[in-house]
Amino acid sequence: MSDTGTRSSAAAGRLTQAERRDRSERELLSAAIRVVGQQGVSAATFDAIGKEAGFSRGLVTQRFGSKEGLIRAVIARLHEGQGEYLDAARVSDMDGLSALCAFVDLHCLAMRESAEADTYFMLLAAAVADRLETREAFRDSHEIERALIRGFIERGAANGHIRADIDADAEALLVGCSLLGMRMQALVDPAFDPVPVHGALITSIKARLRRPEGETK
Repeated sequence: MSDTGTRSSAAAGRLTQAERRDRSERELLSAAIRVVGQQGVSAATFDAIGKEAGFSRGLVTQRFGSKEGLIRAVIARLHEGQGEYLDAARVSDMDGLSALCAFVDLHCLAMRESAEADTYFMLLAAAVADRLETREAFRDSHEIERALIRGFIERGAANGHIRADIDADAEALLVGCSLLGMRMQALVDPAFDPVPVHGALITSIKARLRRPEGETK
C-alpha cells in the first residue's frame, strides 16, 4: 500500500513526497492517540493503529520502527503543540513569573480537553507499571519540561520578579510533579475538578517565588 493508502486523491497526488510523508505520519499519530484513548494501551498494536488510520501495518513499522519510536513521536507531537500554544500566548515576552503561571495555566485548563495529553499519561503509567524500556522516553520528556520551567524561573530571578535565592531546579521539579499529579488524578477520578487546585497551585507558586516589594536584586 502506498503512503497515501486508501486516502489517495487528486489533491494528495499534488503533494510532494515529504508532504505526503508528513501527512501520513500525522494521521498515524492521531490514530494511535485515538486507539489508546478509546481502547487502552494494550490495544495499541501496529495492526490496530494502521487500520484506524486507513494504512497498512507495514507503514506504521516503516514510520516508527518500534513501540518506543511511536511513543517518542507522540511525545514530540505534544511538545510541538505546547510550543505553539506558548508562542501564541507570547510567553517569551512575559517576565519569568508570568511565563511560569501561563505554563501552569496551559496544563491545568487543558486537563479535561486534551486527548493527546491523556494518551501520554496512559502510556506513561503503562511504561512504569510494566517496567518497559519506554520509560526512558518519558524521562527525557520530563527533563525537557523541567528545563523549560527552570528557564522561566531563572528569567524571573534575573529580571527581579522572582527571589534571587530560589533553587530554580528544585522549584522546577516541584511544579512539574504537581502538574503530573493533577493529570494522573484526572485520569483515575472522572469527578476531579482541577479548577480549585489550579488556583491553589498558582497562589502557592507566587507566594514562594515572588520577590517581596522593596527588596533589591
